[in-house]
Parts: sequence; structure tokens; C-alpha cells
Amino acid sequence: MFKKELREQPGKWYIIHSYAGYEKRVKQNIENRKLSVIGGEFIYQIEVPMEESIEIKNGQRKLVTKVRIPGYVLVRMEMNEDSWSLVRGTPAVTGFVGHSEYPSPLRPQEAFDMLKTLFVLPEEAAAKASVKGGSGKAKQKSIPVNVNYTLGESIMIKEGSFAGLPGTISEIKPESGKLTVLVSLFERETPVELAFDQVSALV
Repeated sequence: MFKKELREQPGKWYIIHSYAGYEKRVKQNIENRKLSVIGGEFIYQIEVPMEESIEIKNGQRKLVTKVRIPGYVLVRMEMNEDSWSLVRGTPAVTGFVGHSEYPSPLRPQEAFDMLKTLFVLPEEAAAKASVKGGSGKAKQKSIPVNVNYTLGESIMIKEGSFAGLPGTISEIKPESGKLTVLVSLFERETPVELAFDQVSALV
């Protein structure tokens, strides 16, 4: 179990502040410094928790990986004067979260909550491996969808029976990846359900 592993690993997890947008660079900087700076042997692991989301731009679905908590990096380390100084002196690090001189480590549950996205949990692995028509119990990993369409926006239908016709968005359903579009047919507004990638924004 990942929780058990977390408890048994040497060192404790601390959170450090970095400039937003520099999280990966801070991770790399600490990785490099621990090889050459005193105290490096007390730094065991550096992580930048990431998350996946689906962004939809001009009808195209795109899986995007983003930093989960901008401006924060997690470090598993043995806290002493040398290791503290190594991390604190790393470029783009602004300090430890908590008391700057004596930062407090994350509790095991907090560390688990922040790091669990780095590991595929067994039930998720089973869900990914399951084929449609199986037991039906497997849960798919839910990925939040960012939609750049707005209600009332005019769009052009690209695919399906109404391809080539303009329409107006009357409902957005991010969970199912569908839009309800009002299409003018025979001088009447007809609601049509379409997938995000079947429409594009009017330029």
C-alpha cells in the first residue's frame, strides 16, 4: 500500500514555496545541488504533484498535465542545519511552509493526499485495464474538463447531419462532453445534442 510505503520511507515530507511557474526548475535545482552541496545526503525525494485535465479549444479535446498546486514543491528529507540550508539556498525557493526556521513536516495523511496523484492506485489500474462489458464495477478515473465555450455563443457544426450549419449553445455538459445547440431549421429553433469536437467556434 502506498500509505504504508510513505510511513516507512526515511525522512519526512516538507512543503517549500517557490515562484509560481518555477516548480519543475526548483525540483531540478535541488536534485543538482544535493549531489554537490553539504547536506545533500539528507534529501531523499523531490516531487511536484501534477494533475490531468481535459481542455477543449475550438472543438478539440486535449489532455493537459498541469502543476496541481502552483508555487509549491514537496521534499522528503531529514531536517537538519545542512539540509535546511541546501533547500533554502536553492534558486527560486522562497522558503519552507510553516515556521521558516523550524518548519513542521506534513502528517502522513496530508502527505498521502498531496502525493497520491503521482501513483496509480490499484483500483484505478484495474479500471484502466477493464474492458467494456466486464463486471461494470470498475470506476474510470474522472478527469475535470475545461471548456472554452459559453452559453449563448454562436458556433459552426462540423460533423453529423447538421454539418455546415451555424447554431447557438443553449446547454453545456462538461461531464459527458456534450453541448445542446439550437439550430434554426425551417424557421424554428431545434435543440440538437452534439459532442464538443463536432462543433467549432465561429471566427
